[in-house]
Amino acid sequence: MLDEAERIRRLVAFKKRLEDQAEKLDAELKEVQTMLETVNSLLLEKGFRRIEIPREAVATPLEEKIVSVPESSSTRPQALPENVTQLNTSNGELLADLYWNETENSLRVVPASDKNFDINTPPFTHFLVERVLLKMQERDNELARAGHIVPDKIFCYEIKRQGNMISEINIRNIDSDRLRELKSSIRWTFEKMHEKTKNPV
Repeated sequence: MLDEAERIRRLVAFKKRLEDQAEKLDAELKEVQTMLETVNSLLLEKGFRRIEIPREAVATPLEEKIVSVPESSSTRPQALPENVTQLNTSNGELLADLYWNETENSLRVVPASDKNFDINTPPFTHFLVERVLLKMQERDNELARAGHIVPDKIFCYEIKRQGNMISEINIRNIDSDRLRELKSSIRWTFEKMHEKTKNPV
């Protein structure tokens, strides 16, 4: 039989595992709540009325927004500017650097040098591109059709890559609310992609 000291030691260890699990579940719950807010906002966008405007006033579709860059090209700046934000996993591992230009309302996303994010790895295309980036673009297209914003203020993005690997994502015409949503969505997407890379099925 176990003596009292050993029983206490095992209970303490078990308590620590429960606390770690609770912390992980809490983090996942926050991510799910953020994604739910994103879905809710996307559903609200469906209320905008479609009005035809000239095609040149509509943002370019996804297939024209993916740009390949040479393997020798370096997209990471030599020094981090003051407006840089680091996206980390729940364990503190760096996923990407975000460079926010408030003057131009633009965002540049550069994956960490030790990360290889393939555009074919879920949930990049299905979630981040189709449900976040394209939806924001579609909403601005509708606003432009209705005359609420001028065409050159439509949300737009560009995905640069080396082969299938994402080297940089450039996003323009975003406000502070979209910036928060994008940070959360990109971090969640990259973390899930990183998990799939570490633990391929």
